[in-house]
Amino acid sequence: MISYIRGPLAEINEDMIVVEAGAVGYNIRVPLSVVEGLPGIGKEVKIYTYLQVREDAMSLYGFLTRQDLKMFRLLLGVSGIGPKGALGLLSAMRPDDLRLAVISGDVKAISRAPGIGNKTAQRLILDLKDKIPVDQLLSAPRVEPGRKPADTGLGEAAREAVEALIALGYSPGEAARAVSKTTVTENMTGEDVLKASLRHLAF
Repeated sequence: MISYIRGPLAEINEDMIVVEAGAVGYNIRVPLSVVEGLPGIGKEVKIYTYLQVREDAMSLYGFLTRQDLKMFRLLLGVSGIGPKGALGLLSAMRPDDLRLAVISGDVKAISRAPGIGNKTAQRLILDLKDKIPVDQLLSAPRVEPGRKPADTGLGEAAREAVEALIALGYSPGEAARAVSKTTVTENMTGEDVLKASLRHLAF
């Protein structure tokens, strides 16, 4: 119903922001990862939203990218996880870390989130493992301190390395973990990232 809201940022709270659009201030519930990525008060923001409609209330949930909104929607499809639980999960773990945990079957990491026990974490992994494409695993690879990542080249090199490792016979989880342990710099090609990642798989 509401795809996104764009306008000046009016307020920032612990788990909610207010964005002004068309002379209306919208309360939007957001995870910690969104709060950390916001500009200052008065700056324009674009928040992709999910509208929850209940008999007694309507609530907006917001994210900085469509990809993270999609992750939220996927979580809502898991039995036992509602909007509050999904938001808590995405506050306890960055979306990229959660994707990696799902693909690699890391029950322990997921169950650290408030209200998420081992059984729910296992169910989440089982339900979502085949719904997260490999190219979403490393949309924000690690960058050497002091270096500014390229808009596309850095992510592309990491994706190429993940795909190459899978082609070599490693599982998506093994490939993603190896690349996530690799410090990636601007001038690295996919082959460079692959070689560095293979060193992590040798141990």
